[in-house]
Amino acid sequence: MPGLLVTTARGEEFPGKFEAEEILASIGVEARVEETGIKGLLAVEIEDPIEVVKQISQLIQERTKLFLHTKRYIPLEKIVKTDIEEIKNAVESLLPKIGEKETFRITIEKRHTTLHSKDVIESVAKIIDRKVDLKNPDWVVLIEIFGGKTGVSVIRPDEIVSAVKS
Repeated sequence: MPGLLVTTARGEEFPGKFEAEEILASIGVEARVEETGIKGLLAVEIEDPIEVVKQISQLIQERTKLFLHTKRYIPLEKIVKTDIEEIKNAVESLLPKIGEKETFRITIEKRHTTLHSKDVIESVAKIIDRKVDLKNPDWVVLIEIFGGKTGVSVIRPDEIVSAVKS
């Protein structure tokens, strides 16, 4: 199932969990926010995470003060076991989103894993037959590794929402 990662400051997972649930409820999404066991990281199973993040982005603009404990809302279109082949397969299934003339960048965030970013990037980059643009890509191939699970998305650069920047 797709989902969201929600980041908090370390030690603020408990209040962040309730804040994220309230924020999701305020946009009409009933979901349980779970602690991942990794400091500063919460997870939510949710349908259509990209649309939810767009709504949260709007809410940040309108009601910034709601966001006391949660920092970033990161959409995950696929969640797989932390294994390079599974990650590669998940990315491959999302590649049709990237047009032939469009550019991409691979972004990896790792927590609690022994996988090396270089190995994951090399493996994934081999299957993407598009031009790379590290500074201003049309698409971001996002790989979020958190312990035994990995979330994968192919998203526009503005589809990760940060309450901190706003």
